[in-house]
Amino acid sequence: MIVEALQPFSNGLGKLIVFEGIEGAGKTTQIQKTSDWLKSWLSQQVLITREPGGTPLGERLREVLLADALVYDTSELLLYAADRAQHIQEFIQPALKAGHIILCDRFTDSTIAYQGYGRGLSLDLIDQLNQIATQGIKSDLTLWLDVDVETGLERMRQRASADRIEQADFAFHHRVQQGFETLAKTYPERIIRIDANLAANQVQAQIRAALNPRLQDGKNSI
Repeated sequence: MIVEALQPFSNGLGKLIVFEGIEGAGKTTQIQKTSDWLKSWLSQQVLITREPGGTPLGERLREVLLADALVYDTSELLLYAADRAQHIQEFIQPALKAGHIILCDRFTDSTIAYQGYGRGLSLDLIDQLNQIATQGIKSDLTLWLDVDVETGLERMRQRASADRIEQADFAFHHRVQQGFETLAKTYPERIIRIDANLAANQVQAQIRAALNPRLQDGKNSI
């Protein structure tokens, strides 16, 4: 199943909306705010999920991937691919077929940005693994929460603890940010930049403005 990009949400099919960004971009907060907003009026069921995670196996893989332990770069990439393959078959594909709206915290672009640009692994290899894992499913819309690296890392430091990915050095996070910037320029029809340096309510306003043209109740756009 290949999901068409940027179609109105009134055709009865499920839609996959992905939230991307570096550490400290505010994805968790904005996904919850977006879910609450959509549930307040949308007739379709709205589901929240994440990568890594989203399934029982995925949550176990998440513990391995984010734990403060040695994971070699290629092993990391393959674990993310395994998580995604399980996520697609067990959760995303059935939810799309059922007509649900899925809000996903990270998807294929994160693998390109983190393991490709951040770790320096082959982009061709990553593309092949993404194709295998997703079975051709793509996001209908990706909201890139673009925050300055310095701002994102400062927000991260205010948390109780940092996971293995968050503990990577400053240069790594800059390379990841460059990856997201390159992706946004390459796929402007799919990826919308959201200025995540602003206050949470201002970020949410941008997200709603981006979604409004594509969210329909079957009669009129809101």
